[in-house]
Amino acid sequence: MKLHELKPAEGSRKVRNRVGRGIGSGNGKTAGRGHKGQNSRSGGGVRPGFEGGQMPIYMRLPKRGFTNPTRKVYAIVNVETLNRFEDGVEVTPELLIETGVISNEKDGIKVLGNGKLETKLTVKAHKFSASAKEAIEAAGGTTEVV
Repeated sequence: MKLHELKPAEGSRKVRNRVGRGIGSGNGKTAGRGHKGQNSRSGGGVRPGFEGGQMPIYMRLPKRGFTNPTRKVYAIVNVETLNRFEDGVEVTPELLIETGVISNEKDGIKVLGNGKLETKLTVKAHKFSASAKEAIEAAGGTTEVV
Protein backbone atom coordinates (compact mmCIF):
# COMPACT_ATOMS: atom_id res chain seq x y z
CA MET A 1 0.00 0.00 0.00
CA LYS A 2 1.26 3.45 -0.93
CA LEU A 3 0.47 6.81 0.59
CA HIS A 4 -1.72 7.88 -2.35
CA GLU A 5 -3.76 4.68 -2.08
CA LEU A 6 -4.96 5.35 1.48
CA LYS A 7 -8.72 5.73 1.84
CA PRO A 8 -10.98 6.05 4.88
CA ALA A 9 -13.03 2.99 5.86
CA GLU A 10 -16.30 2.61 3.99
CA GLY A 11 -19.08 4.52 5.76
CA SER A 12 -16.76 6.28 8.22
CA ARG A 13 -17.06 9.66 6.45
CA LYS A 14 -20.47 11.19 5.79
CA VAL A 15 -21.18 14.41 3.90
CA ARG A 16 -22.97 17.06 5.98
CA ASN A 17 -26.55 17.78 4.88
CA ARG A 18 -26.72 21.46 3.83
CA VAL A 19 -30.32 22.54 4.39
CA GLY A 20 -32.08 25.48 2.75
CA ARG A 21 -30.05 25.27 -0.47
CA GLY A 22 -32.76 24.95 -3.11
CA ILE A 23 -35.64 22.69 -4.04
CA GLY A 24 -33.43 20.12 -5.78
CA SER A 25 -31.57 19.31 -2.58
CA GLY A 26 -34.71 17.82 -1.00
CA ASN A 27 -34.22 20.09 1.99
CA GLY A 28 -34.79 23.52 0.44
CA LYS A 29 -37.45 26.16 1.22
CA THR A 30 -38.51 25.20 4.79
CA ALA A 31 -35.18 23.40 5.35
CA GLY A 32 -36.80 20.30 6.81
CA ARG A 33 -38.64 22.25 9.52
CA GLY A 34 -42.13 21.92 8.03
CA HIS A 35 -44.67 24.76 7.83
CA LYS A 36 -45.33 27.16 10.70
CA GLY A 37 -45.31 26.22 14.38
CA GLN A 38 -42.97 26.79 17.26
CA ASN A 39 -40.13 24.61 15.97
CA SER A 40 -40.14 26.16 12.51
CA ARG A 41 -39.22 29.59 13.89
CA SER A 42 -35.70 30.77 14.56
CA GLY A 43 -35.09 30.54 18.29
CA GLY A 44 -38.14 28.32 18.52
CA GLY A 45 -38.57 25.26 20.68
CA VAL A 46 -39.24 24.77 24.35
CA ARG A 47 -36.92 25.23 27.31
CA PRO A 48 -35.20 22.22 28.89
CA GLY A 49 -37.52 20.39 31.28
CA PHE A 50 -40.72 21.70 29.67
CA GLU A 51 -43.33 18.93 29.31
CA GLY A 52 -45.97 20.66 27.20
CA GLY A 53 -47.72 22.30 30.12
CA GLN A 54 -47.90 19.15 32.22
CA MET A 55 -46.39 19.67 35.68
CA PRO A 56 -42.67 18.94 35.09
CA ILE A 57 -41.00 16.07 36.92
CA TYR A 58 -38.65 18.35 38.83
CA MET A 59 -41.71 20.08 40.29
CA ARG A 60 -43.67 16.86 40.92
CA LEU A 61 -40.94 15.24 42.98
CA PRO A 62 -40.51 16.16 46.66
CA LYS A 63 -37.44 18.10 47.69
CA ARG A 64 -35.65 17.21 50.90
CA GLY A 65 -32.55 18.21 52.74
CA PHE A 66 -30.11 21.02 52.41
CA THR A 67 -26.93 21.55 50.39
CA ASN A 68 -24.43 23.67 52.24
CA PRO A 69 -22.99 26.17 49.74
CA THR A 70 -19.93 26.81 51.93
CA ARG A 71 -19.08 23.14 52.58
CA LYS A 72 -15.40 22.29 52.54
CA VAL A 73 -14.26 19.02 51.01
CA TYR A 74 -10.86 17.77 52.13
CA ALA A 75 -8.51 15.44 50.28
CA ILE A 76 -7.86 12.59 52.70
CA VAL A 77 -4.45 11.06 53.34
CA ASN A 78 -3.97 8.21 55.80
CA VAL A 79 -0.85 7.94 57.95
CA GLU A 80 0.03 4.53 56.45
CA THR A 81 0.41 6.06 52.96
CA LEU A 82 3.14 8.37 54.29
CA ASN A 83 5.46 5.36 54.74
CA ARG A 84 6.54 5.74 51.10
CA PHE A 85 8.66 8.79 52.06
CA GLU A 86 12.17 8.47 53.53
CA ASP A 87 13.14 9.65 57.02
CA GLY A 88 13.41 13.40 57.49
CA VAL A 89 11.36 14.36 54.43
CA GLU A 90 9.09 17.39 54.67
CA VAL A 91 5.69 16.24 53.38
CA THR A 92 3.83 19.18 51.82
CA PRO A 93 0.61 19.32 49.79
CA GLU A 94 2.71 19.94 46.66
CA LEU A 95 4.81 16.83 47.33
CA LEU A 96 1.68 14.69 47.83
CA ILE A 97 0.29 15.80 44.46
CA GLU A 98 3.68 15.39 42.76
CA THR A 99 4.12 11.81 44.02
CA GLY A 100 0.52 10.88 43.15
CA VAL A 101 -0.71 10.22 46.68
CA ILE A 102 -3.59 12.59 45.91
CA SER A 103 -4.69 13.95 42.55
CA ASN A 104 -6.39 17.11 43.75
CA GLU A 105 -5.89 19.28 46.83
CA LYS A 106 -9.61 20.28 46.90
CA ASP A 107 -10.26 22.66 49.85
CA GLY A 108 -7.30 21.31 51.81
CA ILE A 109 -5.63 18.14 52.97
CA LYS A 110 -6.64 16.24 56.08
CA VAL A 111 -4.38 13.58 57.53
CA LEU A 112 -6.17 10.69 59.23
CA GLY A 113 -4.65 8.15 61.61
CA ASN A 114 -5.44 4.91 59.78
CA GLY A 115 -2.48 2.51 59.79
CA LYS A 116 1.01 2.68 61.33
CA LEU A 117 3.80 5.12 60.55
CA GLU A 118 7.40 3.85 60.60
CA THR A 119 9.22 6.91 59.25
CA LYS A 120 10.14 10.20 60.94
CA LEU A 121 8.50 12.98 58.90
CA THR A 122 7.58 16.64 59.06
CA VAL A 123 4.00 16.72 57.78
CA LYS A 124 2.40 19.96 56.59
CA ALA A 125 -1.36 19.78 56.00
CA HIS A 126 -4.51 21.82 56.56
CA LYS A 127 -6.00 19.51 59.20
CA PHE A 128 -4.96 16.55 61.33
CA SER A 129 -7.10 14.10 63.25
CA ALA A 130 -6.05 13.55 66.87
CA SER A 131 -4.96 9.96 66.13
CA ALA A 132 -2.90 11.07 63.12
CA LYS A 133 -1.10 13.73 65.13
CA GLU A 134 -0.41 11.13 67.81
CA ALA A 135 0.91 8.58 65.27
CA ILE A 136 3.23 11.10 63.56
CA GLU A 137 4.66 12.33 66.88
CA ALA A 138 5.04 8.74 68.14
CA ALA A 139 7.22 8.01 65.10
CA GLY A 140 9.39 11.01 66.00
CA GLY A 141 7.96 13.40 63.43
CA THR A 142 6.25 16.76 63.65
CA THR A 143 2.96 18.15 62.38
CA GLU A 144 2.40 21.64 61.03
CA VAL A 145 -0.93 23.21 60.08
CA VAL A 146 -0.62 25.12 56.79
